[in-house]
Amino acid sequence: MSRARAVLALPLVAAGLGMTIPAAAQAPLTVSPQASPQRAAPPERAAPPQRAAPRRPPGKPAARRPATAPQPEDAAAGKPAPPAAAPAAAAPWPTPTPQPATSWPTQPRSPPAGSADLAFGAYQRGHYLTAFAEATRRVDAGDPKAMALLGELYASGFGVPRDDKKAADWYALAADRGDREAMFALAMFRIGGRAGPRDRDAAIALLEQAAKLGHVSAAYDLALLRLEDQNFPAAAELLKSAADAGSPDAQYALATLYKEGRGVARDRAQATRLMASASRAGNVDAEVEYAIALFNGDGIPADEGAAAALLLKAARKGSPIAQNRIARVFAAGRGLPADPVEAAKWHLIARARGQSDTWLEGFLQKLTPEQRQAGEKSAEAWLKNLPPLLPPRS
Repeated sequence: MSRARAVLALPLVAAGLGMTIPAAAQAPLTVSPQASPQRAAPPERAAPPQRAAPRRPPGKPAARRPATAPQPEDAAAGKPAPPAAAPAAAAPWPTPTPQPATSWPTQPRSPPAGSADLAFGAYQRGHYLTAFAEATRRVDAGDPKAMALLGELYASGFGVPRDDKKAADWYALAADRGDREAMFALAMFRIGGRAGPRDRDAAIALLEQAAKLGHVSAAYDLALLRLEDQNFPAAAELLKSAADAGSPDAQYALATLYKEGRGVARDRAQATRLMASASRAGNVDAEVEYAIALFNGDGIPADEGAAAALLLKAARKGSPIAQNRIARVFAAGRGLPADPVEAAKWHLIARARGQSDTWLEGFLQKLTPEQRQAGEKSAEAWLKNLPPLLPPRS
Protein backbone atom coordinates (compact mmCIF):
# COMPACT_ATOMS: atom_id res chain seq x y z
CA MET A 1 0.00 0.00 0.00
CA SER A 2 1.45 3.34 -1.02
CA ARG A 3 1.80 6.15 1.49
CA ALA A 4 -0.90 8.10 -0.32
CA ARG A 5 -3.26 5.18 0.09
CA ALA A 6 -2.42 4.78 3.77
CA VAL A 7 -2.93 8.48 4.38
CA LEU A 8 -6.22 8.90 2.58
CA ALA A 9 -8.03 5.60 3.08
CA LEU A 10 -10.19 6.71 5.99
CA PRO A 11 -12.96 4.93 7.90
CA LEU A 12 -16.52 6.22 7.66
CA VAL A 13 -19.32 5.30 10.02
CA ALA A 14 -23.05 5.84 9.58
CA ALA A 15 -24.97 5.63 12.84
CA GLY A 16 -27.70 3.05 13.01
CA LEU A 17 -26.69 0.97 9.98
CA GLY A 18 -23.16 0.00 10.92
CA MET A 19 -21.90 1.67 7.75
CA THR A 20 -18.20 1.37 8.43
CA ILE A 21 -16.07 1.56 5.31
CA PRO A 22 -12.88 -0.43 5.93
CA ALA A 23 -9.82 1.60 5.11
CA ALA A 24 -8.53 -1.08 2.77
CA ALA A 25 -11.80 -1.12 0.86
CA GLN A 26 -11.75 2.53 -0.07
CA ALA A 27 -10.37 3.65 -3.38
CA PRO A 28 -6.81 4.90 -2.79
CA LEU A 29 -5.09 7.80 -4.48
CA THR A 30 -2.47 6.82 -7.00
CA VAL A 31 -0.63 8.46 -9.84
CA SER A 32 -2.27 7.17 -13.00
CA PRO A 33 0.72 5.67 -14.79
CA GLN A 34 1.65 3.42 -11.89
CA ALA A 35 -1.30 1.18 -12.58
CA SER A 36 -1.06 1.42 -16.35
CA PRO A 37 0.83 4.07 -18.30
CA GLN A 38 -1.56 6.77 -19.46
CA ARG A 39 -1.17 9.02 -22.44
CA ALA A 40 -2.14 12.61 -22.65
CA ALA A 41 -5.00 13.54 -24.92
CA PRO A 42 -3.76 14.68 -28.32
CA PRO A 43 -3.33 18.43 -28.43
CA GLU A 44 -5.58 20.80 -30.25
CA ARG A 45 -5.72 24.52 -30.69
CA ALA A 46 -8.28 24.89 -27.98
CA ALA A 47 -7.30 23.32 -24.66
CA PRO A 48 -8.79 19.81 -24.66
CA PRO A 49 -10.97 18.73 -21.72
CA GLN A 50 -9.13 17.28 -18.79
CA ARG A 51 -9.81 13.72 -17.75
CA ALA A 52 -12.65 13.01 -15.55
CA ALA A 53 -9.85 9.12 -14.23
CA PRO A 54 -9.57 8.40 -12.64
CA ARG A 55 -10.18 7.00 -9.97
CA ARG A 56 -9.97 7.39 -7.63
CA PRO A 57 -9.69 9.65 -6.55
CA PRO A 58 -8.94 7.06 -8.10
CA GLY A 59 -7.54 7.56 -10.71
CA LYS A 60 -6.40 8.51 -13.23
CA PRO A 61 -7.32 10.70 -16.38
CA ALA A 62 -7.13 8.45 -19.57
CA ALA A 63 -6.09 9.53 -23.02
CA ARG A 64 -8.93 10.80 -25.11
CA ARG A 65 -9.59 8.41 -27.97
CA PRO A 66 -11.42 9.12 -31.21
CA ALA A 67 -15.14 8.49 -30.98
CA THR A 68 -15.20 6.56 -34.23
CA ALA A 69 -13.24 3.62 -35.54
CA PRO A 70 -10.47 4.13 -38.10
CA GLN A 71 -11.80 4.63 -41.59
CA PRO A 72 -10.80 2.33 -44.43
CA GLU A 73 -8.31 4.90 -45.62
CA ASP A 74 -6.30 4.38 -42.49
CA ALA A 75 -6.65 0.76 -41.50
CA ALA A 76 -7.38 -2.63 -42.96
CA ALA A 77 -7.77 -5.75 -40.87
CA GLY A 78 -6.49 -3.83 -37.88
CA LYS A 79 -3.23 -2.86 -39.56
CA PRO A 80 -2.22 0.57 -40.82
CA ALA A 81 -2.11 1.01 -44.55
CA PRO A 82 -0.20 3.58 -46.57
CA PRO A 83 -2.21 6.54 -47.81
CA ALA A 84 -3.83 6.33 -51.22
CA ALA A 85 -2.16 9.53 -52.31
CA ALA A 86 0.79 10.66 -50.24
CA PRO A 87 2.08 14.22 -50.43
CA ALA A 88 4.76 14.63 -53.04
CA ALA A 89 7.45 15.21 -50.42
CA ALA A 90 6.42 12.25 -48.25
CA ALA A 91 7.63 8.70 -48.45
CA PRO A 92 5.00 5.93 -48.91
CA TRP A 93 5.24 5.42 -45.13
CA PRO A 94 6.01 8.81 -43.59
CA THR A 95 8.25 8.59 -40.53
CA PRO A 96 9.74 12.00 -39.81
CA THR A 97 12.62 11.95 -37.37
CA PRO A 98 12.84 14.80 -34.83
CA GLN A 99 15.93 16.93 -35.16
CA PRO A 100 17.80 18.74 -32.40
CA ALA A 101 15.75 21.50 -30.84
CA THR A 102 18.00 24.18 -32.26
CA SER A 103 16.97 23.21 -35.78
CA TRP A 104 13.37 24.28 -35.16
CA PRO A 105 12.06 27.84 -35.16
CA THR A 106 11.91 29.23 -31.64
CA GLN A 107 8.50 30.78 -32.32
CA PRO A 108 6.14 28.71 -34.48
CA ARG A 109 4.59 30.43 -37.44
CA SER A 110 0.83 30.53 -37.61
CA PRO A 111 -0.63 27.84 -39.89
CA PRO A 112 -2.62 28.91 -42.92
CA ALA A 113 -6.16 30.08 -42.17
CA GLY A 114 -8.61 27.20 -41.78
CA SER A 115 -5.94 24.55 -41.17
CA ALA A 116 -5.39 25.08 -37.45
CA ASP A 117 -7.47 22.12 -36.35
CA LEU A 118 -7.30 20.00 -39.50
CA ALA A 119 -4.79 17.53 -38.06
CA PHE A 120 -6.55 17.04 -34.76
CA GLY A 121 -9.95 16.95 -36.46
CA ALA A 122 -8.73 14.10 -38.62
CA TYR A 123 -7.41 12.35 -35.52
CA GLN A 124 -10.78 12.62 -33.79
CA ARG A 125 -12.52 11.08 -36.80
CA GLY A 126 -10.07 8.18 -36.87
CA HIS A 127 -8.33 9.36 -40.05
CA TYR A 128 -4.90 8.78 -38.58
CA LEU A 129 -2.84 8.94 -41.77
CA THR A 130 -4.48 12.22 -42.70
CA ALA A 131 -3.69 13.51 -39.20
CA PHE A 132 -0.12 12.26 -39.57
CA ALA A 133 0.37 13.93 -42.94
CA GLU A 134 -1.12 17.25 -41.82
CA ALA A 135 0.84 17.26 -38.54
CA THR A 136 4.04 16.47 -40.43
CA ARG A 137 3.40 19.42 -42.76
CA ARG A 138 2.81 21.75 -39.83
CA VAL A 139 5.97 20.61 -38.07
CA ASP A 140 7.92 22.40 -40.76
CA ALA A 141 6.45 25.63 -39.39
CA GLY A 142 7.64 24.74 -35.87
CA ASP A 143 4.12 24.06 -34.55
CA PRO A 144 4.38 22.44 -31.08
CA LYS A 145 0.78 21.18 -31.25
CA ALA A 146 1.64 19.24 -34.38
CA MET A 147 4.74 17.83 -32.69
CA ALA A 148 2.65 16.70 -29.72
CA LEU A 149 0.11 15.07 -32.04
CA LEU A 150 2.85 13.15 -33.81
CA GLY A 151 3.98 12.01 -30.37
CA GLU A 152 0.47 10.79 -29.60
CA LEU A 153 0.19 8.93 -32.90
CA TYR A 154 3.47 7.12 -32.28
CA ALA A 155 2.63 6.48 -28.62
CA SER A 156 -0.73 4.94 -29.54
CA GLY A 157 0.31 3.21 -32.74
CA PHE A 158 -2.45 4.99 -34.66
CA GLY A 159 -1.75 5.04 -38.41
CA VAL A 160 1.93 4.26 -37.79
CA PRO A 161 3.69 1.47 -35.92
CA ARG A 162 3.89 2.17 -32.21
CA ASP A 163 7.28 3.62 -31.36
CA ASP A 164 7.80 4.92 -27.81
CA LYS A 165 11.20 6.39 -28.65
CA LYS A 166 9.83 8.52 -31.49
CA ALA A 167 6.82 9.45 -29.36
CA ALA A 168 9.06 10.63 -26.53
CA ASP A 169 11.22 12.61 -28.96
CA TRP A 170 8.24 14.43 -30.41
CA TYR A 171 6.75 15.06 -26.95
CA ALA A 172 10.09 16.48 -25.82
CA LEU A 173 10.30 18.84 -28.80
CA ALA A 174 6.77 20.08 -28.15
CA ALA A 175 7.38 20.39 -24.40
CA ASP A 176 10.51 22.47 -25.04
CA ARG A 177 8.27 24.87 -26.94
CA GLY A 178 5.83 25.26 -24.07
CA ASP A 179 3.10 22.74 -24.96
CA ARG A 180 1.53 21.64 -21.67
CA GLU A 181 -0.12 18.53 -23.15
CA ALA A 182 3.26 17.30 -24.33
CA MET A 183 4.76 18.04 -20.91
CA PHE A 184 2.09 15.92 -19.25
CA ALA A 185 2.42 13.08 -21.76
CA LEU A 186 6.19 13.03 -21.37
CA ALA A 187 5.81 13.02 -17.58
CA MET A 188 3.63 9.90 -17.90
CA PHE A 189 6.36 8.30 -19.99
CA ARG A 190 8.96 9.11 -17.33
CA ILE A 191 6.83 7.71 -14.51
CA GLY A 192 5.80 4.64 -16.47
CA GLY A 193 9.30 3.85 -17.74
CA ARG A 194 8.37 4.14 -21.40
CA ALA A 195 11.16 4.98 -23.85
CA GLY A 196 13.67 4.79 -21.02
CA PRO A 197 14.04 4.05 -17.33
CA ARG A 198 11.60 5.37 -14.78
CA ASP A 199 12.57 8.86 -13.70
CA ARG A 200 10.38 10.28 -10.93
CA ASP A 201 12.34 13.52 -10.61
CA ALA A 202 12.07 14.25 -14.33
CA ALA A 203 8.36 13.48 -14.22
CA ILE A 204 7.85 15.85 -11.30
CA ALA A 205 9.67 18.65 -13.13
CA LEU A 206 7.48 18.17 -16.18
CA LEU A 207 4.30 18.01 -14.11
CA GLU A 208 5.28 21.21 -12.34
CA GLN A 209 5.71 23.00 -15.67
CA ALA A 210 2.41 21.69 -17.03
CA ALA A 211 0.55 22.52 -13.82
CA LYS A 212 1.83 26.11 -13.92
CA LEU A 213 0.39 26.35 -17.43
CA GLY A 214 -3.02 25.26 -16.16
CA HIS A 215 -2.99 21.53 -16.91
CA VAL A 216 -5.50 20.14 -14.41
CA SER A 217 -4.45 16.49 -14.60
CA ALA A 218 -0.82 17.49 -14.10
CA ALA A 219 -1.74 19.40 -10.95
CA TYR A 220 -3.72 16.42 -9.66
CA ASP A 221 -1.01 13.83 -10.33
CA LEU A 222 1.64 16.12 -8.89
CA ALA A 223 -0.49 16.46 -5.76
CA LEU A 224 -0.54 12.68 -5.39
CA LEU A 225 3.24 12.59 -5.62
CA ARG A 226 3.40 15.26 -2.91
CA LEU A 227 1.15 13.09 -0.76
CA GLU A 228 3.53 10.19 -1.22
CA ASP A 229 6.26 12.49 0.07
CA GLN A 230 4.05 13.42 3.07
CA ASN A 231 4.04 17.04 1.90
CA PHE A 232 0.39 17.72 2.72
CA PRO A 233 0.40 21.54 2.41
CA ALA A 234 1.87 21.39 -1.11
CA ALA A 235 -0.54 18.61 -2.07
CA ALA A 236 -3.50 20.59 -0.75
CA GLU A 237 -2.57 23.67 -2.79
CA LEU A 238 -2.30 21.64 -5.97
CA LEU A 239 -5.58 19.86 -5.25
CA LYS A 240 -7.30 23.20 -4.67
CA SER A 241 -6.16 24.36 -8.09
CA ALA A 242 -7.40 21.20 -9.80
CA ALA A 243 -10.62 21.12 -7.77
CA ASP A 244 -11.40 24.73 -8.66
CA ALA A 245 -10.94 23.78 -12.31
CA GLY A 246 -13.61 21.12 -11.91
CA SER A 247 -11.65 17.88 -11.44
CA PRO A 248 -13.91 15.49 -9.47
CA ASP A 249 -10.90 13.37 -8.50
CA ALA A 250 -9.20 16.42 -7.00
CA GLN A 251 -12.41 17.46 -5.25
CA TYR A 252 -12.69 14.03 -3.66
CA ALA A 253 -9.04 13.99 -2.58
CA LEU A 254 -9.20 17.51 -1.19
CA ALA A 255 -12.39 16.67 0.70
CA THR A 256 -10.51 13.85 2.42
CA LEU A 257 -7.76 16.26 3.48
CA TYR A 258 -10.30 18.73 4.85
CA LYS A 259 -12.04 15.97 6.75
CA GLU A 260 -8.85 14.95 8.52
CA GLY A 261 -7.11 18.33 8.66
CA ARG A 262 -4.05 17.28 6.68
CA GLY A 263 -2.36 20.19 4.94
CA VAL A 264 -5.43 22.35 5.58
CA ALA A 265 -7.46 23.31 8.63
CA ARG A 266 -9.98 20.63 9.46
CA ASP A 267 -13.36 21.62 8.01
CA ARG A 268 -16.08 18.99 7.83
CA ALA A 269 -18.53 21.32 6.11
CA GLN A 270 -16.04 22.15 3.35
CA ALA A 271 -15.20 18.46 3.03
CA THR A 272 -18.87 17.67 2.52
CA ARG A 273 -19.30 20.45 -0.05
CA LEU A 274 -16.35 19.14 -2.06
CA MET A 275 -17.62 15.58 -1.75
CA ALA A 276 -21.00 16.75 -3.06
CA SER A 277 -19.34 18.39 -6.09
CA ALA A 278 -17.35 15.25 -6.87
CA SER A 279 -20.48 13.16 -6.41
CA ARG A 280 -22.48 15.28 -8.83
CA ALA A 281 -19.70 14.80 -11.39
CA GLY A 282 -20.07 11.04 -11.09
CA ASN A 283 -17.11 10.08 -8.89
CA VAL A 284 -18.37 6.80 -7.43
CA ASP A 285 -16.22 6.91 -4.29
CA ALA A 286 -17.52 10.42 -3.60
CA GLU A 287 -21.09 9.25 -4.16
CA VAL A 288 -20.68 6.60 -1.47
CA GLU A 289 -19.06 8.90 1.08
CA TYR A 290 -21.42 11.79 0.39
CA ALA A 291 -24.36 9.43 0.79
CA ILE A 292 -23.05 8.43 4.20
CA ALA A 293 -22.61 12.09 5.14
CA LEU A 294 -26.21 12.72 4.05
CA PHE A 295 -27.43 9.76 6.05
CA ASN A 296 -25.63 10.91 9.20
CA GLY A 297 -26.12 14.65 8.75
CA ASP A 298 -22.35 15.10 8.77
CA GLY A 299 -21.67 18.66 7.57
CA ILE A 300 -25.08 18.80 5.89
CA PRO A 301 -28.69 18.33 7.04
CA ALA A 302 -29.53 14.64 7.27
CA ASP A 303 -31.61 13.22 4.43
CA GLU A 304 -31.93 9.45 4.55
CA GLY A 305 -34.03 9.33 1.39
CA ALA A 306 -31.46 11.21 -0.69
CA ALA A 307 -28.69 9.15 0.89
CA ALA A 308 -30.41 5.90 -0.04
CA ALA A 309 -31.00 7.06 -3.62
CA LEU A 310 -27.32 7.95 -3.98
CA LEU A 311 -26.19 4.62 -2.52
CA LEU A 312 -28.45 2.79 -4.94
CA LYS A 313 -26.98 4.78 -7.83
CA ALA A 314 -23.43 3.91 -6.77
CA ALA A 315 -24.42 0.28 -6.19
CA ARG A 316 -25.75 0.02 -9.72
CA LYS A 317 -22.44 1.40 -10.98
CA GLY A 318 -20.71 -1.55 -9.34
CA SER A 319 -19.38 -0.18 -6.04
CA PRO A 320 -19.19 -3.16 -3.65
CA ILE A 321 -19.29 -0.82 -0.63
CA ALA A 322 -22.46 0.86 -1.91
CA GLN A 323 -23.96 -2.54 -2.65
CA ASN A 324 -23.36 -3.61 0.93
CA ARG A 325 -24.77 -0.39 2.38
CA ILE A 326 -27.88 -0.40 0.19
CA ALA A 327 -28.53 -3.97 1.33
CA ARG A 328 -28.58 -2.67 4.90
CA VAL A 329 -30.87 0.19 3.87
CA PHE A 330 -33.39 -2.25 2.37
CA ALA A 331 -33.08 -4.55 5.37
CA ALA A 332 -33.65 -1.73 7.87
CA GLY A 333 -36.21 0.19 5.84
CA ARG A 334 -34.49 3.53 6.39
CA GLY A 335 -34.47 5.92 3.44
CA LEU A 336 -36.31 3.37 1.33
CA PRO A 337 -39.20 1.01 2.12
CA ALA A 338 -38.06 -2.25 3.68
CA ASP A 339 -37.58 -4.90 1.02
CA PRO A 340 -36.06 -8.21 2.20
CA VAL A 341 -35.70 -9.53 -1.35
CA GLU A 342 -33.75 -6.46 -2.46
CA ALA A 343 -31.70 -6.63 0.73
CA ALA A 344 -30.82 -10.25 0.01
CA LYS A 345 -30.01 -9.47 -3.62
CA TRP A 346 -27.63 -6.64 -2.87
CA HIS A 347 -25.99 -8.52 0.00
CA LEU A 348 -25.29 -11.49 -2.24
CA ILE A 349 -23.91 -9.21 -4.95
CA ALA A 350 -21.70 -7.36 -2.46
CA ARG A 351 -20.53 -10.62 -0.93
CA ALA A 352 -19.54 -11.91 -4.37
CA ARG A 353 -17.53 -8.71 -4.75
CA GLY A 354 -15.64 -9.26 -1.50
CA GLN A 355 -17.84 -7.37 1.01
CA SER A 356 -18.61 -9.76 3.85
CA ASP A 357 -21.17 -8.74 6.47
CA THR A 358 -22.02 -10.89 9.50
CA TRP A 359 -25.17 -8.89 10.33
CA LEU A 360 -26.59 -9.32 6.84
CA GLU A 361 -25.72 -13.02 6.90
CA GLY A 362 -27.91 -13.31 9.99
CA PHE A 363 -30.63 -11.30 8.27
CA LEU A 364 -30.44 -13.64 5.28
CA GLN A 365 -30.93 -16.70 7.48
CA LYS A 366 -34.19 -15.23 8.86
CA LEU A 367 -35.84 -14.87 5.46
CA THR A 368 -38.47 -17.27 4.21
CA PRO A 369 -37.31 -19.79 1.60
CA GLU A 370 -39.32 -17.90 -1.03
CA GLN A 371 -37.72 -14.55 -0.16
CA ARG A 372 -34.23 -15.98 -0.17
CA GLN A 373 -34.77 -17.79 -3.44
CA ALA A 374 -36.10 -14.61 -5.06
CA GLY A 375 -33.09 -12.66 -3.82
CA GLU A 376 -30.67 -15.30 -5.11
CA LYS A 377 -32.36 -15.37 -8.51
CA SER A 378 -32.24 -11.58 -8.80
CA ALA A 379 -28.60 -11.47 -7.72
CA GLU A 380 -27.62 -14.21 -10.15
CA ALA A 381 -29.13 -12.34 -13.10
CA TRP A 382 -27.37 -9.14 -12.04
CA LEU A 383 -23.99 -10.79 -11.49
CA LYS A 384 -24.00 -12.29 -14.99
CA ASN A 385 -23.75 -8.81 -16.46
CA LEU A 386 -21.39 -7.42 -13.85
CA PRO A 387 -18.04 -6.12 -15.14
CA PRO A 388 -14.94 -7.52 -13.41
CA LEU A 389 -13.57 -5.72 -10.40
CA LEU A 390 -10.93 -3.12 -11.16
CA PRO A 391 -7.43 -4.14 -10.03
CA PRO A 392 -6.43 -2.57 -6.70
CA ARG A 393 -4.62 0.76 -7.03
CA SER A 394 -1.20 0.64 -5.54
